[in-house]
Amino acid sequence: MHGAGNDFFVTNPDANTYAKHDWSRLAVEICDRHLGVGADGIILVLPSEVADMRMQIINADGSEPEMCVNGIRCFVKYCLDQKLCEIIDSSLTVETLSGIVETKATVGTNGFVEYVRIELAEPDFDPLSVGVETDGIPPIQDIEICIGDTDMIINSDLVSMGNPHAVSFIETKVADYALTSIGPLVENNQLFADRTNFEIVNVIDRSNLTVRVWERGVGETLACGSGACAVVAAAHTRGFVDNLVDVKLPGGTLNIEWDGEGAIILTGPVTKVFEGGWEV
Repeated sequence: MHGAGNDFFVTNPDANTYAKHDWSRLAVEICDRHLGVGADGIILVLPSEVADMRMQIINADGSEPEMCVNGIRCFVKYCLDQKLCEIIDSSLTVETLSGIVETKATVGTNGFVEYVRIELAEPDFDPLSVGVETDGIPPIQDIEICIGDTDMIINSDLVSMGNPHAVSFIETKVADYALTSIGPLVENNQLFADRTNFEIVNVIDRSNLTVRVWERGVGETLACGSGACAVVAAAHTRGFVDNLVDVKLPGGTLNIEWDGEGAIILTGPVTKVFEGGWEV
């Protein structure tokens, strides 16, 4: 499945299957685009005692992130299309490592989910929330990230969406940015206690942003839902955008709503690509 090009292998293991496998190892094997299925991560659909269902996501490198918004959309589509639990008005609560997320799906004429709306907690601009120690009152903008042994300094806004993001607004086209070489240096910079996601942004106008994302534990990805939210939060705080913004990513466009306070809301498409099996 994929949400705007951010793709996942989604499975619903029973208790015995879940207990007997090393899912981090399987994620590395399955997500290999040459020797496996190929994906940005795997999503496990699991029972929950505090929400309708629980989502566990494992990145392509075997690490487990706190949050994945595109993954949540895939998760919701899987649960609703497979009728795994009783749902009222296509609404589903999802347990994640970052807490319980409220979602609402739009079902197409074919009876299957096509879009999912997700309500996320208020963006957190405290550098400590993304694992960065600062002296005194924590700034929310223009943190300087020194790149390796070079003289390059990247000014970024730090935003937590339940997972860490460094957002950099640039004047040159994002398509021309050397993300594949700079991205891993930012992700693994010693400034961050547990690595970070990295977004580069062009402000098109007050309702449109163009973004590329280097995702922690994955690499460059076609879309990142939490990254899109972090970008809009940073842009709104800077006064660059209004309350309703379309974020254009290489894999598609995500719609973000935020008025500067409280929950931030993302709506985006979700697609099932194929079904298959994996021999363990």
